[in-house]
Amino acid sequence: MKGPLFYSKILLFGEYGIIKDSKGLSIPYNFFKGALKTDQKHTDAAIKSNESLHHFAVYLEKLQNDTPTLATFNTEALQLDVAQGMYFDSTIPQGYGVGSSGALVAAIYDKYATDKITVLENLTREKLLTLKNIFAAMESFFHGKSSGLDPLNSYLSLPILINSKEDIESANIPSQTVDGKGAVFLLDTGIVGETAPMVHIFMENMKQEGFRNMLKNQFVKHTDACVHDFLKGDVNSLFGNVKQLSKVVLDNFKPMIPTEFQTLWKKGIDTNAYYLKLCGSGGGGYMLGFTEDIDHARTALKDHKLEVVYNF
Repeated sequence: MKGPLFYSKILLFGEYGIIKDSKGLSIPYNFFKGALKTDQKHTDAAIKSNESLHHFAVYLEKLQNDTPTLATFNTEALQLDVAQGMYFDSTIPQGYGVGSSGALVAAIYDKYATDKITVLENLTREKLLTLKNIFAAMESFFHGKSSGLDPLNSYLSLPILINSKEDIESANIPSQTVDGKGAVFLLDTGIVGETAPMVHIFMENMKQEGFRNMLKNQFVKHTDACVHDFLKGDVNSLFGNVKQLSKVVLDNFKPMIPTEFQTLWKKGIDTNAYYLKLCGSGGGGYMLGFTEDIDHARTALKDHKLEVVYNF
């Protein structure tokens, strides 16, 4: 894969909550990556990607005509490259909550935006917000509604701290402990998830006052505490808050947890061997796990594939 490369991301905390102004913390995950490519390899994946890029190019032309102050693109060059077979060559699994469309959006912006904000600039909050808004508009082609955070993370390859919708900044996260027993891991459900239906369920639930109160008084509260603890490196407090968050999600976000994984989710809370949470919108793909003892978690989850992404 030739450069420039764009990496996957993991939203450690903030899924759904950032829609309602909770804090959030997103980190790059360099295990998966993608790059724009033009060659004569007509694989099924390349052909499918090329078709998608054709529709995306049409969408971007309409976007800049409708909102010229947001961003402008060299759509002629994009359409020409797409006509010559350009595709997004990616190892990022789609529908897994690790930012496959975000990496594609970042790659297109990087190559075709005519007045782009670059990674080398002094990235003020205003510039970060501008980028986030551009990326949200671009990525909504894929999901119907986007926060813009996935492409932002992929474009900058930096941890992003979301304080609120209008307040984001790059963040310093504590260094990993190489031989630490505590870990954040990905658990593969083996099911492809779709973002749009999950977001639709969430938005329908938001019409109920009880759900809105739960989100504000429990979900956002524990999410904000988790972000605070993680950035401070307060591992003991973090696991207490992750456990509470895991309970709240199990009780209130059942449609986002594949049915066959709900028992496994509860088992983690009951035994304290691990705590699961959503990775992205849920409904399949990866789930995110936190454990104070990765060997114990591997034993408890021996029938499942785990990928460690961070060690405490």
